[in-house]
Amino acid sequence: MSALARYYNAQEKNVVGYDRTETSLIKELQNEGIDMHFSDDVNLIPASFRKENTLVIYTPAIPKEHKQLQYFLENNFTVVKRAAALGEITKSYKTFAVAGTHGKTTTSTLLAHILSSSKEKCSAFLGGISSNYGTNFLLEKESKNMVVEADEFDRSFLQLNPNYGIITSTDADHLDVYQNKDSVKKSFEDFANLITEICVAKKGIGITRSHISYSITDNSADYFAANIRIENHQYIFDAVTPKQTIKNIVCGLPGRHNVENALAALTLGLEVGVDKEIIVSAIKTYRGVKRRFEYQINTNEKVYIDDYAHHPEEIKAFVNSVKELYPKEKITGIFQPHLYSRTKDFAEDFAASLSLLDSLCLIPIYPARELPIEGVSSSWLLSLVKVSDKHHCEKKDVLSWIEKTNPKVLLTMGAGDIDMLVEPIKEQLNKTTKNVA
Repeated sequence: MSALARYYNAQEKNVVGYDRTETSLIKELQNEGIDMHFSDDVNLIPASFRKENTLVIYTPAIPKEHKQLQYFLENNFTVVKRAAALGEITKSYKTFAVAGTHGKTTTSTLLAHILSSSKEKCSAFLGGISSNYGTNFLLEKESKNMVVEADEFDRSFLQLNPNYGIITSTDADHLDVYQNKDSVKKSFEDFANLITEICVAKKGIGITRSHISYSITDNSADYFAANIRIENHQYIFDAVTPKQTIKNIVCGLPGRHNVENALAALTLGLEVGVDKEIIVSAIKTYRGVKRRFEYQINTNEKVYIDDYAHHPEEIKAFVNSVKELYPKEKITGIFQPHLYSRTKDFAEDFAASLSLLDSLCLIPIYPARELPIEGVSSSWLLSLVKVSDKHHCEKKDVLSWIEKTNPKVLLTMGAGDIDMLVEPIKEQLNKTTKNVA
């Protein structure tokens, strides 16, 4: 939504927005001249916003009983979901859409970095803040290329008009929308069928339409990563393509899952004609996305990494990558589950992924758009986790828990408001380190 706000602001439209809470991103929008408010009050709608001159865009996260939304609907304003607005915009561009239940934000942002580094350039709507560009919206007025993150929630990505596409994963998620895994896969198949030119998909995820496959584990894929290794805490790999082997590619982000994301972006980049030297350089200089394997502290005394991981597969990939990088260290994780329904639907999978940690602190579930489900809580989830050193902690008590435990390698994970704890945790760890020193 913030990227859309930035797009329309760049078109010199009068943009006003609502959000439930003020965040650093909201402050950035305000500094860019976008008026924001945080109270669901129809009196805060500017008088200049009349139905004949106003487009109202909302996300599925807005509840149906929201007073401002109801006002716009009852007074016959043009009201569309975010996906429909983005779909309309993409009609005017050569669109590169990246979909997947995980991996899409990193892959789409890397793809945008590759295209931005080439003579073709691109604009982009991204699902996170690019560390290379400091924004989730890139505008290149002279380019007709547009990179978009294609969100499967509420089947939003079916509103897009993609010329090129990448599908990174089709694991079960959002079962409050899809009900079962087969329905999730069907939706991704429908998205794949929207792609008019080149479809790139991870090998073995069940896409039946003709596509170019990639893999880091299956060398029968059209593109695969070989000789994956770690040197000086960096992942390096060779990319075997139908025409050549590109050796010693340095991945700017740690983790095997990020090698996979890099391979996906490389595949589509080569297929559309970007020079391999530009792609390899872009992968090496790619600095990632805020809250995706983001180092907050990286010293000999302390390591603190924050990640948006909120699905069992994401947690598993994240923790395993950290264990691979720090094989001799105790790995401590703080996790905030996101949504009661997701916690209930994937409880056993969450428990298995969290059990990879050496020490775990669970904080209460972030409800987002949901009401509580009886019997579903962080304490209940904690009882399923097979880690002896495990704790339940209120959000307000996290800093004192860190002070007591003084972890050497700490991870924070979750898609809720756990990000508000990142700076305080960083300060606490730095203070603890100084005290110990």
